Amino acid sequence: MSDARQRAALTERAVRAGGAVARDIFRGELTIETKANKNDLVTDADREAQRQVVHTIVQEFPNEAFLTEESFENPGGEDAPDAPTPIQRAGEVVDSVPETGPCWVVDPIDGTANFARGIRLWTTSVAAVDDGETVAAGTYLPSLQDIYTAGPDSATRNGETLVTSQRDDPETFAVGLVAYWAGDRSEQFGALAREVAARFGDSRRFGSFQATLAMVASGELDAAVTTEPITAWDTLAGVKLVEAAGGTVTDPDGSAWSAETDGLVASNGRTHDAVVDSIQAAIE
Repeated sequence: MSDARQRAALTERAVRAGGAVARDIFRGELTIETKANKNDLVTDADREAQRQVVHTIVQEFPNEAFLTEESFENPGGEDAPDAPTPIQRAGEVVDSVPETGPCWVVDPIDGTANFARGIRLWTTSVAAVDDGETVAAGTYLPSLQDIYTAGPDSATRNGETLVTSQRDDPETFAVGLVAYWAGDRSEQFGALAREVAARFGDSRRFGSFQATLAMVASGELDAAVTTEPITAWDTLAGVKLVEAAGGTVTDPDGSAWSAETDGLVASNGRTHDAVVDSIQAAIE
């Protein structure tokens, strides 16, 4: 098995393992905390799922870099045995995707607000990155029992090949509006929502960035858009899925996408310019 294929197989195992941990806690008693604001939630399930993902990865690839949504903690605490924990066996903990070398980008629960409310649409997502390029991705929806994977040779959902939608008439498109919109950005969100409503068939808002991108990859949605700041853990796995399924992902101005820029336009690639135009009209 080549290194890329090994990482793809491991990515799938890691999201299954972390997702299973979160699923066992789902709709049970949760400890819920806030981070940047009262709507930016983290639960004990996020942390437990992340530990399991990391544990799974470091069994095969110890001492590699991790970029994770939740902070790295020693789950054993001060009284833990001397044996290294999975976290301690990981390599450098980074705050952005490194340009060189391998890195694992982990979102243990994408859609924590959904998870905390008992809504089934949430994912465990992992992207394997090497020299700045995503070489494998996994997005698992445990409550729905759907798993999306992408590696060097294919992109699949539950083992079936992923292909983006074949629609080429924007007036028939279903477009996902993604990312968190703060209250002081309500006018910008409204402008984008109006443009999408005027130019496309319909819109959706699901509360999980990775689930929305997975639906673009599988053809259930025709596009997904945002102009807001984004993170690598919210996007890299899904972007890999969309591109591997034949879609197109760019910045809002149509240029090459990166996780360091604000905004994202993902589409089936057939009329990508029309989707970009809708964002440009919204932000003018």
